[in-house]
Amino acid sequence: MNQVPMSKPPVRIECSASEAFRDWLARADGAVVVTTYQAGKVAVVGWDGARVTLLMREFDKPLGMAIGDHRMVLATRNDVWLLANAPLLAPDYLEDQPGRYDALYLPRATYHTGDLNVHDVALSGEDVILVNTRFSCLAKLSADHSFTPFWRPRFVTDLVPEDRCHLNGLAMRDGRPKYVTALGTTDEAGAWREKKATGGVVIDVETGDVVAGGLAMPHSPRWHDGRLWVLNSGAGELLALDPATGRSEVVCALSGYLRGLCFVGPYAMVGLCKIREKHIFGGLPIQERFAALRCAVAVIDLRDGREAGTLEFTAGCEELYDVQFLPGARRPMILNLEKSAAREAMTNPDSSFWLRPSSEIRDEADSSDRAGRNRARSWPAGPPVGESLEEQGPDGQNVSGLRNLT
Repeated sequence: MNQVPMSKPPVRIECSASEAFRDWLARADGAVVVTTYQAGKVAVVGWDGARVTLLMREFDKPLGMAIGDHRMVLATRNDVWLLANAPLLAPDYLEDQPGRYDALYLPRATYHTGDLNVHDVALSGEDVILVNTRFSCLAKLSADHSFTPFWRPRFVTDLVPEDRCHLNGLAMRDGRPKYVTALGTTDEAGAWREKKATGGVVIDVETGDVVAGGLAMPHSPRWHDGRLWVLNSGAGELLALDPATGRSEVVCALSGYLRGLCFVGPYAMVGLCKIREKHIFGGLPIQERFAALRCAVAVIDLRDGREAGTLEFTAGCEELYDVQFLPGARRPMILNLEKSAAREAMTNPDSSFWLRPSSEIRDEADSSDRAGRNRARSWPAGPPVGESLEEQGPDGQNVSGLRNLT
């Protein structure tokens, strides 16, 4: 007798926002985007004018993100996604709730790289830069190959899929790759694990020199406001690092294994994780420093190192990877290929259209802006499940006790 595989029940993800986080997000003029490879979701945290909102979109093992101008890059298990904003179509994404969204990120291309274990990604002009962790190198996307390598640490002697040093983080400076983080200066498969609590390094891409060492599984190097910032993840520390001397200043210590860092004016947003898997993450300083770890996004005021607000995941999500800020969009929408709207949205450089079956065609041209810019075909149907009604899914609900049905 053939047995029909049972579908997995929807994952229940619960989170709560501190009052300070709500106040900060209300003033920030943007939205927060978070990846959690453990839960297989991209979380979009927005503001509807009165409350924090949460949208959870499903992707296969989402890791690093890059956001620039109207584009978004997302690394997943076997693919790198390129998405682009269609702002003219965003207000009509939900026909019965016009104006609910102010940005709409649509899938535009997917590069099938295979399982490179890509961690950080970055935009460099028209190029997408990948931290190819499996092959211990920096690489670019290719139309002909899984990737095109262009740099690797000088201590890695061969381009092989062995994760020899766990290269993971990338800091861009002036549009070019400048600093990377690795969990060791090792040259054998998985050898970095032996000294994971003290073997982490920051490397200057241009010179190949190690500019800082002795770190506990560092991640997310970023160049901001004339300084290099690094997460000393296994110690729960946000560091300000001087690459000329290798000296670092601990800006703050947080009760989590840290991954994901971005900046909004004088604030840093830092991702915190719990530690589920002891083989890789056991024996780190963070476990001795704090009795309990959190899965959260913390807003840190860089002027005094204090926590200025927290969005905490309290159920269904224990590990984050990347945190990005999307400026100028209070309520963005991101689509994957499971949503039919990704195929109904049509854009070109001069106009945008919804190709939806309808008994009438509404011409929504705004002659004062761009004539004919946004004509839409639509039908008088209800909203997609999980997008509009509060009982149907997370988007539009208060950030507490959310159930993900996407």
